[in-house]
Amino acid sequence: MDVSQYLEIFLDETNEHLQNLNTQILSLEQEPDNMDTINEIFRAAHSLKGMAGTMGYKRMQNLTHDMENVFSEVRNGNITVKASMIDVLFQCLDALEEYTTNIRENADEGTNDNEPLIKELNIILNGESDEGDDSEEDSAEAVVEETSVASATDNGDKKWLEIKLGDSEQKVLKEAAKQGKGVYGLTVKVQEACILKAARAFLVFKAIEETSEIIMSNPSAQDIEDEKFELDFSLIIVSDASLEQVLTAAKSVSEIEDVIGEEYDYNHASVTVHEAAKEEPVKAEQQTKPAEVSATAPAPTTTTTAVTKAQNKSKKKAEEKKAPANKPVVNRTVRVDIEKLDTLMNLVSELIIAKNSLVSASAASGTSSAAVNEQIEYLESTTTSLHESVMKVRMVPIESTVSKFPRMVRDLQKTLGKKMELYMSGEETELDRTVVDEIGDPLMHLLRNSADHGLESAELRKERGKPEVGSIFLEAYQDGNNVVIEVRDDGNGIDTEAVRNKAIEKGIITPEQAENMSEKDSIDLLFHAGFSTAKVVSDVSGRGVGLDVVKSKIEALSGEVEVKSKLGEGSSWIIRLPLTLAIIQALMVDIGNEKYAISLGSIQTIEDISPDDVKLVEAKEVIQIRDIVIPLIRLNRILDVESKKDPNENLVVVVVKKGDKMAGLVVDELIGQQEIVIKSLGKYINKCKIISGATVLGDGEVALILDANTLI
Repeated sequence: MDVSQYLEIFLDETNEHLQNLNTQILSLEQEPDNMDTINEIFRAAHSLKGMAGTMGYKRMQNLTHDMENVFSEVRNGNITVKASMIDVLFQCLDALEEYTTNIRENADEGTNDNEPLIKELNIILNGESDEGDDSEEDSAEAVVEETSVASATDNGDKKWLEIKLGDSEQKVLKEAAKQGKGVYGLTVKVQEACILKAARAFLVFKAIEETSEIIMSNPSAQDIEDEKFELDFSLIIVSDASLEQVLTAAKSVSEIEDVIGEEYDYNHASVTVHEAAKEEPVKAEQQTKPAEVSATAPAPTTTTTAVTKAQNKSKKKAEEKKAPANKPVVNRTVRVDIEKLDTLMNLVSELIIAKNSLVSASAASGTSSAAVNEQIEYLESTTTSLHESVMKVRMVPIESTVSKFPRMVRDLQKTLGKKMELYMSGEETELDRTVVDEIGDPLMHLLRNSADHGLESAELRKERGKPEVGSIFLEAYQDGNNVVIEVRDDGNGIDTEAVRNKAIEKGIITPEQAENMSEKDSIDLLFHAGFSTAKVVSDVSGRGVGLDVVKSKIEALSGEVEVKSKLGEGSSWIIRLPLTLAIIQALMVDIGNEKYAISLGSIQTIEDISPDDVKLVEAKEVIQIRDIVIPLIRLNRILDVESKKDPNENLVVVVVKKGDKMAGLVVDELIGQQEIVIKSLGKYINKCKIISGATVLGDGEVALILDANTLI
């Protein structure tokens, strides 16, 4: 069967699991004994292994299988989490990301078996596992086939009775029974016509694990994932739910012919020679008082791990409000290709243009009735709501992009030999999906710049009276119709004199130009292609491509970058991005005989100013509004348009704001508020930063959109 149709879904889910693993392993490094984190890592690795096996990517499956084995031992308390182990696990994640990249580009995982990593994982397993467990496993394997109480022919459909239980499994089941849990045996039959048996088995496992803990399976979980079974497999489970609920959950998976189950019968269970020899100790264990077994108490041995987990799961479920048992749980999310959303957004855009045309035609005819106006208003309300709904669908939190940065900063800390800590806030801030996909690289370069160039060494920071551990802050928040992302550090700041000297050395500017440059102009040199202040080219910096990428990417997204720095105290890099690149609410204005649009998100207020109130400060026009001095910008001069306004008439001033800066834009007339569709002008006027795009008006005219941020 061709599984290429599932490739995109596989890649999306793989990226989610890998990011989750990165985050959880970072947490594990800080809290090595956190069982919730360990269990989450184990589940993510298990899911990743199953998906890779289903898609036929064996190398990826083998690596995740060995990772899963390590965490299985960690979960059972046989291996202690150490720094060296964390490093190996991160290397494994890098290898898995490499596999994913190859699959995305070539639909093939490549030929790298990553044998050194697998060897490292096996060293962790063999070097840190309890020898007693190995000997126990060896003795358990030395089972005489004749000691089985039942055979396949005798058991009929109850094939779970053929599963041979070890000492630890026996104890788990009996402890669970004492806690009032259900202990069930299941046989799952797959339809004969089913092609992806492993995939169906994986879904059955997932459905059962919602309410239950799988103790044993026949064949083994690995064999099931490798499709090394016929048309059925058997399970022994411990569950908080009833048998009927478990059976219903398993039967809900498509291409499952039947699921047979009943309460586990200890009298007919397969017992190994090893277990029979230890029957008396098991009985002694059974005599333990129920009150001594607590869901909150730490597990004394590895045998009670599954029970404790089941108890914790039960307690958690009791605290949460759950749907009734007979009510099916419905998945309320759906994956949609971004191209389909783009198509939907384009259709909404055309609808808005058609609506604006209808409004213009109605006004031009002069014969519109109250009924027509009412319907036009209703249409306008509907199109606005539709636009907002589509935008909400396209909006995603930037968390998906920034969540990978803690791992990156950790790696930089080791590479650079500096002590640093990353603090993030505002991860829930939402941006258009298109913007979120593109913002990752600029932020990465800014963080690397702060780590390498911004933060000083621990020794130098100590001399300057700073904490040895440097701080890097990544903050995101919404400001009107813009999203602001700020990267700052408490490092050395930008030495503008050193920047100018380096620019002179590279021939970018002359010494004469350097003397007349302001601090802002000096900082802007950092964005010049090929410019770097690094003395040595390294893996981190020195090639002069970082900040150049930042500037070009941000400007391509209709955003801007602002830099604030104080020598000896640190730097702040502020990125402003529009919430959407498609449809905005705008104020339409007249300047001469031309129409322009200004985004409402940038507008603070509109003022009627007398010519006598205009003052000159350093040869520049300013006005004072409520004790605030605001510079005046005459748009007709900047745009080279002849104003049709009488100089003696009051000025119409649109006050715009960017951060803590304000400016007054002088226009001839106000037309009114309008919902407009942003159309890119491509490369025609890309050198003119004042114009951010164009829009088609209702009468068919084209109006240019002014970027207020560049004017302030």
